[in-house]
Amino acid sequence: MKKSWFFRKVPTPGEERGAPLYVVRRRLAAGAGALVLALVAILFAALGDMAQHAFRVLQERWPLAPLVITPAFFAGVIYVTNTWYSGAKSSGIPQVIAAAKNPQTVDSRSLLSLPTALVKMIMTLAMMIVGGSVGREGPAVQVSAAIMVAFHRLLRVPITSGVVIAGGAAGVAAAFNTPLAGVAFAIEELAAGFEQRVAVLVMGTVVVAGLVSLGIAGDYVYFGAMRSTLPIESVVVVAPVAGIVGGLVGGLFSRMLLAMTKPRYAWQTAIKSRPVLMAATCGLVVATTGIIAGGSTWGTGYEATRALIEGETTSLWFGPAKFLATLATALSGAPGGIFAPSLSVGAGFGQLLAVAFPDDPTGAVVLLGMMGYFVGVVRAPLTAVVILMETTASRGMILPLFATALVADGVSALVCRDKLYHGLATALMPEPEQPPKS
Repeated sequence: MKKSWFFRKVPTPGEERGAPLYVVRRRLAAGAGALVLALVAILFAALGDMAQHAFRVLQERWPLAPLVITPAFFAGVIYVTNTWYSGAKSSGIPQVIAAAKNPQTVDSRSLLSLPTALVKMIMTLAMMIVGGSVGREGPAVQVSAAIMVAFHRLLRVPITSGVVIAGGAAGVAAAFNTPLAGVAFAIEELAAGFEQRVAVLVMGTVVVAGLVSLGIAGDYVYFGAMRSTLPIESVVVVAPVAGIVGGLVGGLFSRMLLAMTKPRYAWQTAIKSRPVLMAATCGLVVATTGIIAGGSTWGTGYEATRALIEGETTSLWFGPAKFLATLATALSGAPGGIFAPSLSVGAGFGQLLAVAFPDDPTGAVVLLGMMGYFVGVVRAPLTAVVILMETTASRGMILPLFATALVADGVSALVCRDKLYHGLATALMPEPEQPPKS
């Protein structure tokens, strides 16, 4: 008996390339995948907001409760992911980069399986519901790539690097409501080599995901519109300073995080060998920092970031405190992204810079602080500029943003030679086979 089309072997990239039915299946897989991943990203955002709201209610009623529940949840999440779903750990972006290198391998299929994606979402929400300093953007990249891969497998379309990259890029677009940032992120971070057909696939999926997000969530600006600009005499001073400070601190964050993935010292190996205890300790640091900071460091930090961009003020300790909470959360290895928390840390350091430049618009200086630190962490200057320009509608700040990004990227490279996501992705890839000794 002949097998149905669903159970037949997925053709290799060279098979059926010119067949009309193959072309239809390929386009349908990309379009349907983008549609579903956009809906999932919107649902993820809504559930994330609910989780953070629930934590605020709990913390207001029992202010010291985080000292118990946050370390416990951190430890529990790490135990679950380490035991059953190791591919769901940490950000999600390194997993997509690793899978895109060779999407046909068993390891890559595991990183982008639907069960792994579901666990990623659930565990990220678990981190949010206890105040972990995580974002949903990195996890959305992995979840979106997994959905795109699933649709291509369902319709028997070969899984190529372009498919993985397109799914991840569409996840960024849907998470931030930033279509251009999705394309820039694909070029700069996810794709080692960028071919024309990949560009078309990326832009197509981003357009579908963006239209769905626009139709359901509306035409919103993620951090609110920022109308301030800086005169040229301020730009030539503030932009380099923001770039240097952000590059140094952001590079330090990346270096510390990467150091724990490849331990060089005995004490690092000892810590890494006890992941559950390490996660509980990190959770205790996050809880203590949040209580001392009056709750400003919990979660993504979205509200504080938006307020600072709009010219309001918060405690001058917010930036350093948020840095500590985000570093502790990331070092725990728990699922959750660092995009939004890093932008929040940058806003806090931007507020410190604004004190040093009182004659310039606070919101504009804060924006440059966000740019400097964010680029210092992720080393993706083009993506950072596009994200901040789209999330704040600050088109008048594009040249200062570019200047800050270039300085921060150069300074961060001096502090941490490896790019964060690519360094983390390397740890997920199998060791290359050594040739036999003669």
